[in-house]
Amino acid sequence: MGVATETNEFSYLPHQAEALGVTAPSVTRLTLALADGRVISALKFGEGSPVITLLHGAGLNAHTWDTTTLHIQHPVLAIDLTGHGDSSWRTDADYSARTLAADIAAALDAWTTQPQVLVGQSLGGLTAAAVAAARPDLVRELMIVDITPGIDTSAGPTVLRKFYEGPTDFASRDELVDRAMSLGFGGTRAETERGVFLNTRVRPDGRIEWKHHFAHLAAQAIAASADDAVSPAVLTPTGWEDLAAVQAPITLVRAIAGFVTAPDGEEFARRVPAARVIAMDATHNVQETAPAELADAIRELADRTTL
Repeated sequence: MGVATETNEFSYLPHQAEALGVTAPSVTRLTLALADGRVISALKFGEGSPVITLLHGAGLNAHTWDTTTLHIQHPVLAIDLTGHGDSSWRTDADYSARTLAADIAAALDAWTTQPQVLVGQSLGGLTAAAVAAARPDLVRELMIVDITPGIDTSAGPTVLRKFYEGPTDFASRDELVDRAMSLGFGGTRAETERGVFLNTRVRPDGRIEWKHHFAHLAAQAIAASADDAVSPAVLTPTGWEDLAAVQAPITLVRAIAGFVTAPDGEEFARRVPAARVIAMDATHNVQETAPAELADAIRELADRTTL
């Protein structure tokens, strides 16, 4: 396929930076061993201590933020949520926001030296709210991207169900790219190849599998006809409680073509009256479909909190 064998996870960044007309920052892979033997992994962009931490949504990984990070031009920490990317899967499959938040707090304790502008998209947004509620010392600004506690995103569209119903392993990445494109996922083939490369790994037997646990759990659920679920639910009845406990300023980014409707945004504003709600012309993965606009909003928060 188009991805050469010598390609590594950072091979795409120089070309992306050149296309954007920006300087590519230094980037390193960080790994933190947790007390129970699991690991949390992250990408650190730029020199110096991060002032911004980014949390991705379900089924994604830290690289979903690459383009947004190139626009931000600040030191950034992008963390692979537990069960995603290079972070360990949970044997109990508990990927609820508060459970994930404990691991994120441990990572922030290890890798940051000051309260963060904490940005979370989808499941990452609910996790970020849980972190900010439990550990106010770690968060100076909270930005939640296209999710509220009242939205259940577990029952995806039919095409997403078809994508995840199996198989969960493939003979080559080319095979997976073909499958994704046949169902309408991705943009150009080169973009789809990049996404597949960064979200899969080669097993010891040579087969290609998804890095994130959700694809495997979804296939099992679909095989058992379990409520048409394509991933564990991210609906959280505790989310409003977490938001009420947050001491940091809160911003909700609503994607106009995403999951949070205008009425959802109004409900959020009623329940969290001190929060700012802004709309962006984007789909649910705002960091991929409106990266420059999202980066501007994130950088604004970082700049005003470091003055």
